Amino acid sequence: MRFKRGSQSQVPIINLVPMLDVLMVVLTFFIIVSMTLTVEQGVEVQLPGKDQPSPSPDAEPPKVAIIKIDPQGQVQFDNQPSETAALTAQVKAFLKENPKGNVVLQPAEKLPYEQVVNLLGDLKKAGGDQVSLAIE
Repeated sequence: MRFKRGSQSQVPIINLVPMLDVLMVVLTFFIIVSMTLTVEQGVEVQLPGKDQPSPSPDAEPPKVAIIKIDPQGQVQFDNQPSETAALTAQVKAFLKENPKGNVVLQPAEKLPYEQVVNLLGDLKKAGGDQVSLAIE
């Protein structure tokens, strides 16, 4: 059997440049969409810096109110049982009596993080920068 050699049997050429252009456009689209779908949530924390003056040794230390939450969600304000709804009012009253006082939220380790962040956000609205989270 004989095959003809000539211009009739050409090897097909596949141009990859348009296919790569389409692939890059689709990739760019997915990157932009994934960046817009992620919403960052967090709590603003102000870390101490070098330029903040240290308190004088003879000054009276500020009073601290500790809010404890156990794994069942029971709340204690200064070792007294309290309701979550009344907690912001208690924090406002404490800070009104002690303008330089601090409030520390001390959650249990097994408590869901979402619940801790929501409560911390509510307390921040009531007490501003005088409310903090205990990490140990």
